[in-house]
Amino acid sequence: MIQSFTDKAAPEQGPPRLKALRAAMQAANLDGWLVPRADVHQGEYVAPGDERLAWLTCFTGSAGFAAITAEEAGVFVDGRYRTQVRVQTDADAFQPVDWPEVKLAHWLRRALPEGGTLGFDPWLHTHKEIADLTDALAGSGIGLVPHANLIDAIWQDRPAPPTASITAYPNDLAGKTSAEKRADLAGVLREAGHRAAILTLPDSIAWLLNVRGNDIPRNPIPHGFAVLHDDARVELYVHPAKLENLPENCATDGVSTHPDTGFVAALALLLSPVRVDPASIPVAIVTALDDARITPAFAADPCILPKACKTDAEIAATREAHLRDGAALVNFLTWFDTQAPGTITEIDVVTRLEQARRDTGKLLDISFETIAGAGPHGALPHYRVSEASNRTLADGDLLVLDGGGQYLDGTTDITRTLPVGDIGSDERAAFTRVLQGMIAISRLRFPKGIAGRDIDAIARYPLWLADQDYAHGTGHGVGVYMCVHEGPQRISRISEVTLAPGMILSNEPGYYREGHFGIRIENLLVVQIAAALPGQETAPTGKLAFETLNFVPIDRRLIDRDMLSADEIAWLDAYHADCHAKIAPRLGADAAKWLERATQPI
Repeated sequence: MIQSFTDKAAPEQGPPRLKALRAAMQAANLDGWLVPRADVHQGEYVAPGDERLAWLTCFTGSAGFAAITAEEAGVFVDGRYRTQVRVQTDADAFQPVDWPEVKLAHWLRRALPEGGTLGFDPWLHTHKEIADLTDALAGSGIGLVPHANLIDAIWQDRPAPPTASITAYPNDLAGKTSAEKRADLAGVLREAGHRAAILTLPDSIAWLLNVRGNDIPRNPIPHGFAVLHDDARVELYVHPAKLENLPENCATDGVSTHPDTGFVAALALLLSPVRVDPASIPVAIVTALDDARITPAFAADPCILPKACKTDAEIAATREAHLRDGAALVNFLTWFDTQAPGTITEIDVVTRLEQARRDTGKLLDISFETIAGAGPHGALPHYRVSEASNRTLADGDLLVLDGGGQYLDGTTDITRTLPVGDIGSDERAAFTRVLQGMIAISRLRFPKGIAGRDIDAIARYPLWLADQDYAHGTGHGVGVYMCVHEGPQRISRISEVTLAPGMILSNEPGYYREGHFGIRIENLLVVQIAAALPGQETAPTGKLAFETLNFVPIDRRLIDRDMLSADEIAWLDAYHADCHAKIAPRLGADAAKWLERATQPI
């Protein structure tokens, strides 16, 4: 069993830890302290020893931060976590803050005295983050003070940093060798006049070197730092233990490895200018460059866009991973439909689904903690079942089931909402609106130059007509045997990144009624050059479209057919026909019969 169900949140531990932090602040002559959910590599995912926000507040969500003063302790979370943060934190000690509606600078101006000092760990905050905060606090008299981490000083049993082995990733699955990637990006550096680029993001380093790691749960990436030079050489700085199982042919000419303890000192030997991404480079690295009189050139991490635009080999590989995963889901759903209401729990669901994926013989890990929220738990978009919260599935419940697998050839992510017994008409209407939004994105054809923010509203339109909505983005980027959340592409109101061929995104509109039920339907899509429409000899130049990767039936029992248009019905019937054609050959007799019934025209 990969996923555990221990309750990670213990709200009663928060107050004494907060008291200890405030004592450390007082000793350091600091009026405030920032606690991000970040590590020195500035990736989204962190190791257990870097879960400082969870350790202090007991809030275990995957995004958020805290600002602590002598009198207040604000925990800033977005719409995905506003119910969760109230459940997991001590209400007398910590105050949830609706972010980004409430800006950190506005909160600090109120909570700190004029001339107050706000401490922060310069390794855990990016250059852009601190520069923006400095600007927002202008005129307040509040000073930002870089300081050794106060949480680390009071966290007595803090886990040690991970030292898992780095392994090679097959070139035939990557579609390009590391040498080819390094040569391409070295050309980008030379064209920009940059002598080197500093890489801190683990997935950028893994992609560039065609390697994977095991330093972060659910994400096969290694922790380390790298410097890419304009002659295509790479210096990799990692803990020596991580290199013990690295195949000799992986360390090709032009890649040298060094202990991570020597990284900061080595920065002083670089030639100016050095490219650093202001959105991911820690303040401490920029400070080290300044101290060495090396000019930082602020520009995007050169790996970000090439990594996001998958090669033909990566797309072919992930197609196969999704078909394999789809067959596992159908095997699970065949079992699920034989379980009477009141006989199974959320943990039973998670366990059985994981087993179905393990039965493929190809599962290396789950891609994130499986979300199986029944009834009111479904209204928590990122709900994680524990032994304490485990709910028996009751008649009338909706079950939001969101999970994925890490396979060598792909990272999967899929959500289906399932009925338990008889479902009310209100739930069916909301489900159908969510489905309409999901279909609209799936069918979309759009010109080049379109960003995620330009299409996000299309998924929400059916819900908006009923004064309904969801407090998360419509889609995130996804890697190939990499992180299940991968930037920079996404479908979101705030995403300005242009969508390009090869990018993989999720398509997951939802609806959540707190205390009652939740709904989400998700497939993964890959951006492709649009095919010609019927009657066209060729597609118009510059048109893009989405190709669907997941093929698992959408539960027809939850659909109000009368709400669907003829085009929506045609899409759904065609999708279900594809599900049957692609998945049935991979199934046993019982699952094949279930799939035959589940994919009948609506």
